[in-house]
Amino acid sequence: MKRRGLIGLAVASAAAPLAARTQAGGPVIFAAASLKNALDEIAAGWSQQTGKPAPRISYAASPALARQLEQGAPADLFISADTDWMDYVSQRNLIKADTRVNLLGNRIVLIAPRDSKVTVEVKPGVDLAKVLGGGRLAIANVDAVPAGKYGKAALEKLAAWDGVKDKVAQAENVRAALLLVSRGEAPLGIVYATDAAADPKVRIVGEFPADSHPPIIYPAALTRDSKSPDARAFFEFLKSSRARPAFEKQGFTVLVKSATST
Repeated sequence: MKRRGLIGLAVASAAAPLAARTQAGGPVIFAAASLKNALDEIAAGWSQQTGKPAPRISYAASPALARQLEQGAPADLFISADTDWMDYVSQRNLIKADTRVNLLGNRIVLIAPRDSKVTVEVKPGVDLAKVLGGGRLAIANVDAVPAGKYGKAALEKLAAWDGVKDKVAQAENVRAALLLVSRGEAPLGIVYATDAAADPKVRIVGEFPADSHPPIIYPAALTRDSKSPDARAFFEFLKSSRARPAFEKQGFTVLVKSATST
Protein backbone atom coordinates (compact mmCIF):
# COMPACT_ATOMS: atom_id res chain seq x y z
CA MET A 1 0.00 0.00 0.00
CA LYS A 2 2.81 2.38 0.81
CA ARG A 3 4.45 1.82 -2.59
CA ARG A 4 1.20 2.40 -4.44
CA GLY A 5 0.49 5.57 -2.45
CA LEU A 6 3.88 7.03 -3.25
CA ILE A 7 3.47 6.21 -6.93
CA GLY A 8 0.20 8.10 -6.93
CA LEU A 9 1.88 11.01 -5.16
CA ALA A 10 4.73 11.13 -7.67
CA VAL A 11 2.40 11.07 -10.64
CA ALA A 12 0.13 13.71 -9.15
CA SER A 13 3.05 15.97 -8.29
CA ALA A 14 4.53 15.85 -11.79
CA ALA A 15 5.03 19.26 -13.37
CA ALA A 16 1.71 20.29 -14.88
CA PRO A 17 1.63 22.75 -17.75
CA LEU A 18 1.63 26.30 -16.49
CA ALA A 19 -0.65 28.90 -17.96
CA ALA A 20 1.64 31.35 -19.70
CA ARG A 21 1.68 34.84 -18.26
CA THR A 22 1.33 37.88 -20.39
CA GLN A 23 3.23 40.45 -18.36
CA ALA A 24 6.40 42.01 -19.75
CA GLY A 25 9.25 39.53 -19.94
CA GLY A 26 11.06 37.13 -22.19
CA PRO A 27 9.40 34.91 -24.79
CA VAL A 28 7.12 32.16 -23.50
CA ILE A 29 8.24 28.65 -24.46
CA PHE A 30 6.12 25.51 -24.28
CA ALA A 31 8.57 22.60 -24.18
CA ALA A 32 8.48 18.85 -23.66
CA ALA A 33 9.41 17.93 -20.08
CA SER A 34 12.50 15.99 -21.19
CA LEU A 35 14.10 19.22 -22.42
CA LYS A 36 14.30 20.91 -19.03
CA ASN A 37 17.99 20.58 -18.20
CA ALA A 38 19.24 21.59 -21.63
CA LEU A 39 16.75 24.41 -22.19
CA ASP A 40 17.27 25.92 -18.75
CA GLU A 41 20.99 26.17 -19.49
CA ILE A 42 20.44 27.55 -23.00
CA ALA A 43 17.88 30.11 -21.85
CA ALA A 44 20.20 31.39 -19.13
CA GLY A 45 23.07 31.64 -21.61
CA TRP A 46 20.96 33.50 -24.16
CA SER A 47 19.80 36.00 -21.56
CA GLN A 48 23.35 36.56 -20.32
CA GLN A 49 24.75 37.04 -23.81
CA THR A 50 22.01 39.33 -25.09
CA GLY A 51 20.95 41.17 -21.96
CA LYS A 52 17.34 40.27 -22.79
CA PRO A 53 14.83 38.96 -20.24
CA ALA A 54 15.16 35.20 -19.86
CA PRO A 55 12.56 33.09 -21.66
CA ARG A 56 9.74 31.81 -19.46
CA ILE A 57 9.54 28.08 -20.07
CA SER A 58 6.56 25.85 -19.29
CA TYR A 59 7.56 22.18 -19.21
CA ALA A 60 5.00 19.39 -19.50
CA ALA A 61 3.97 16.45 -21.64
CA SER A 62 3.67 17.38 -25.31
CA PRO A 63 -0.07 16.60 -25.54
CA ALA A 64 -0.85 18.80 -22.54
CA LEU A 65 1.04 21.70 -24.08
CA ALA A 66 -0.52 21.19 -27.52
CA ARG A 67 -3.98 21.26 -26.01
CA GLN A 68 -3.14 24.40 -24.06
CA LEU A 69 -2.20 26.06 -27.33
CA GLU A 70 -5.47 24.85 -28.82
CA GLN A 71 -7.34 26.41 -25.91
CA GLY A 72 -5.70 29.77 -26.52
CA ALA A 73 -2.86 29.80 -24.01
CA PRO A 74 -0.32 32.44 -25.10
CA ALA A 75 3.07 31.08 -26.09
CA ASP A 76 5.74 32.07 -28.60
CA LEU A 77 7.50 28.78 -29.30
CA PHE A 78 6.44 25.14 -29.08
CA ILE A 79 8.90 22.24 -28.87
CA SER A 80 7.28 18.81 -28.96
CA ALA A 81 8.84 15.44 -28.17
CA ASP A 82 7.33 13.92 -31.29
CA THR A 83 6.06 14.91 -34.71
CA ASP A 84 2.49 13.81 -33.98
CA TRP A 85 1.75 16.62 -31.55
CA MET A 86 3.43 19.20 -33.74
CA ASP A 87 1.26 17.92 -36.59
CA TYR A 88 -1.74 18.31 -34.27
CA VAL A 89 -1.14 22.02 -33.69
CA SER A 90 -0.13 22.55 -37.31
CA GLN A 91 -3.41 21.09 -38.56
CA ARG A 92 -5.20 23.61 -36.35
CA ASN A 93 -3.18 26.50 -37.75
CA LEU A 94 -1.56 27.22 -34.38
CA ILE A 95 2.04 27.52 -35.59
CA LYS A 96 3.92 29.42 -38.27
CA ALA A 97 4.44 26.46 -40.57
CA ASP A 98 7.42 27.98 -42.38
CA THR A 99 9.40 28.09 -39.11
CA ARG A 100 8.97 24.39 -38.27
CA VAL A 101 12.20 22.39 -37.97
CA ASN A 102 13.23 18.98 -36.66
CA LEU A 103 15.47 20.22 -33.87
CA LEU A 104 16.65 17.17 -31.91
CA GLY A 105 16.79 13.39 -31.72
CA ASN A 106 16.83 11.12 -28.66
CA ARG A 107 16.84 7.46 -27.53
CA ILE A 108 14.75 5.48 -25.04
CA VAL A 109 16.35 3.33 -22.36
CA LEU A 110 15.42 1.05 -19.50
CA ILE A 111 16.44 2.38 -16.09
CA ALA A 112 16.59 1.15 -12.51
CA PRO A 113 17.48 2.78 -9.19
CA ARG A 114 21.24 3.37 -9.00
CA ASP A 115 21.80 0.74 -6.30
CA SER A 116 19.82 -1.92 -8.17
CA LYS A 117 21.74 -5.03 -9.21
CA VAL A 118 19.46 -5.65 -12.19
CA THR A 119 20.84 -6.05 -15.70
CA VAL A 120 18.58 -6.60 -18.68
CA GLU A 121 19.36 -7.57 -22.25
CA VAL A 122 16.68 -5.74 -24.21
CA LYS A 123 15.95 -8.14 -27.06
CA PRO A 124 12.97 -9.90 -28.65
CA GLY A 125 11.08 -11.91 -26.05
CA VAL A 126 12.67 -10.18 -23.05
CA ASP A 127 10.71 -11.10 -19.91
CA LEU A 128 10.46 -7.82 -18.03
CA ALA A 129 7.66 -9.17 -15.84
CA LYS A 130 10.12 -11.60 -14.29
CA VAL A 131 12.61 -8.82 -13.62
CA LEU A 132 9.90 -6.61 -12.12
CA GLY A 133 8.84 -9.27 -9.65
CA GLY A 134 6.01 -7.65 -7.73
CA GLY A 135 6.97 -4.16 -8.84
CA ARG A 136 5.73 -1.96 -11.64
CA LEU A 137 7.23 -0.52 -14.80
CA ALA A 138 7.26 3.29 -14.74
CA ILE A 139 6.42 4.80 -18.10
CA ALA A 140 4.78 7.96 -19.38
CA ASN A 141 1.17 7.66 -20.55
CA VAL A 142 1.33 5.15 -23.37
CA ASP A 143 -1.68 6.50 -25.25
CA ALA A 144 -0.67 10.15 -25.56
CA VAL A 145 2.75 11.10 -24.20
CA PRO A 146 5.57 10.60 -26.75
CA ALA A 147 7.95 8.78 -24.38
CA GLY A 148 5.16 6.40 -23.41
CA LYS A 149 4.14 5.80 -27.02
CA TYR A 150 7.75 5.09 -28.03
CA GLY A 151 8.17 2.74 -25.06
CA LYS A 152 4.99 0.80 -25.77
CA ALA A 153 5.87 0.54 -29.46
CA ALA A 154 9.29 -0.87 -28.59
CA LEU A 155 7.86 -3.40 -26.15
CA GLU A 156 5.30 -4.51 -28.73
CA LYS A 157 8.00 -4.90 -31.38
CA LEU A 158 10.04 -7.00 -28.94
CA ALA A 159 6.98 -9.12 -28.03
CA ALA A 160 7.30 -7.96 -24.42
CA TRP A 161 4.25 -5.73 -23.99
CA ASP A 162 1.71 -8.44 -23.12
CA GLY A 163 3.88 -9.56 -20.23
CA VAL A 164 3.98 -6.13 -18.58
CA LYS A 165 0.84 -4.31 -19.71
CA ASP A 166 -0.84 -5.04 -16.36
CA LYS A 167 2.26 -4.03 -14.42
CA VAL A 168 2.78 -0.48 -15.66
CA ALA A 169 2.66 2.70 -13.61
CA GLN A 170 1.68 5.34 -16.16
CA ALA A 171 2.88 8.83 -15.34
CA GLU A 172 1.78 12.24 -16.57
CA ASN A 173 5.07 12.84 -18.39
CA VAL A 174 8.50 11.29 -18.76
CA ARG A 175 10.03 13.22 -15.85
CA ALA A 176 7.32 11.85 -13.56
CA ALA A 177 8.20 8.32 -14.70
CA LEU A 178 11.85 9.09 -14.01
CA LEU A 179 10.94 10.27 -10.51
CA LEU A 180 9.21 6.99 -9.67
CA VAL A 181 12.42 5.08 -10.37
CA SER A 182 14.66 7.70 -8.80
CA ARG A 183 12.67 7.40 -5.55
CA GLY A 184 12.86 3.62 -5.67
CA GLU A 185 9.08 3.29 -5.97
CA ALA A 186 9.35 1.43 -9.27
CA PRO A 187 12.14 -1.10 -9.94
CA LEU A 188 12.27 -0.32 -13.67
CA GLY A 189 11.25 2.52 -15.96
CA ILE A 190 11.37 3.57 -19.59
CA VAL A 191 12.62 7.11 -20.20
CA TYR A 192 14.74 9.01 -22.67
CA ALA A 193 18.50 8.57 -22.43
CA THR A 194 18.69 12.29 -21.70
CA ASP A 195 16.44 11.89 -18.64
CA ALA A 196 18.59 9.08 -17.31
CA ALA A 197 21.66 11.29 -17.71
CA ALA A 198 19.97 14.07 -15.75
CA ASP A 199 19.31 12.03 -12.59
CA PRO A 200 22.24 10.54 -10.62
CA LYS A 201 19.85 8.34 -8.64
CA VAL A 202 19.14 6.08 -11.63
CA ARG A 203 21.24 4.06 -14.02
CA ILE A 204 20.66 2.64 -17.48
CA VAL A 205 20.25 -1.15 -17.40
CA GLY A 206 19.26 -1.67 -21.03
CA GLU A 207 18.92 0.19 -24.33
CA PHE A 208 16.12 -0.28 -26.82
CA PRO A 209 17.16 -1.01 -30.41
CA ALA A 210 16.62 2.01 -32.64
CA ASP A 211 14.52 -0.06 -35.03
CA SER A 212 12.10 -1.14 -32.28
CA HIS A 213 10.19 2.16 -32.34
CA PRO A 214 9.60 5.16 -34.61
CA PRO A 215 12.46 7.69 -34.81
CA ILE A 216 12.45 10.02 -31.81
CA ILE A 217 12.31 13.54 -33.20
CA TYR A 218 11.72 16.85 -31.43
CA PRO A 219 10.19 19.41 -33.83
CA ALA A 220 10.04 23.11 -32.94
CA ALA A 221 8.12 26.04 -34.38
CA LEU A 222 7.05 29.58 -33.59
CA THR A 223 3.39 29.84 -32.72
CA ARG A 224 0.94 31.62 -34.99
CA ASP A 225 0.11 34.23 -32.33
CA SER A 226 3.63 34.84 -31.02
CA LYS A 227 3.80 38.35 -29.57
CA SER A 228 7.32 38.52 -28.15
CA PRO A 229 9.77 40.63 -30.16
CA ASP A 230 12.56 38.32 -28.94
CA ALA A 231 10.95 34.97 -29.78
CA ARG A 232 12.50 34.61 -33.23
CA ALA A 233 15.94 35.62 -31.96
CA PHE A 234 15.79 33.01 -29.21
CA PHE A 235 14.61 30.39 -31.69
CA GLU A 236 17.57 31.18 -33.96
CA PHE A 237 19.85 30.85 -30.93
CA LEU A 238 18.39 27.38 -30.25
CA LYS A 239 19.29 26.35 -33.79
CA SER A 240 22.80 27.82 -33.68
CA SER A 241 26.13 26.23 -32.79
CA ARG A 242 26.02 28.14 -29.50
CA ALA A 243 23.18 25.94 -28.21
CA ARG A 244 24.60 22.66 -29.51
CA PRO A 245 26.94 21.91 -26.53
CA ALA A 246 24.09 22.15 -24.01
CA PHE A 247 21.93 19.77 -26.03
CA GLU A 248 24.74 17.30 -26.66
CA LYS A 249 25.86 17.37 -23.03
CA GLN A 250 22.44 16.04 -22.08
CA GLY A 251 22.62 13.35 -24.76
CA PHE A 252 20.44 14.83 -27.50
CA THR A 253 21.35 14.49 -31.14
CA VAL A 254 21.16 17.86 -32.88
CA LEU A 255 19.30 17.46 -36.16
CA VAL A 256 18.80 20.97 -37.45
CA LYS A 257 21.43 21.83 -40.05
CA SER A 258 21.84 25.45 -39.01
CA ALA A 259 23.09 24.26 -35.63
CA THR A 260 26.45 23.64 -37.29
CA SER A 261 26.88 27.29 -38.20
CA THR A 262 28.44 29.97 -36.07
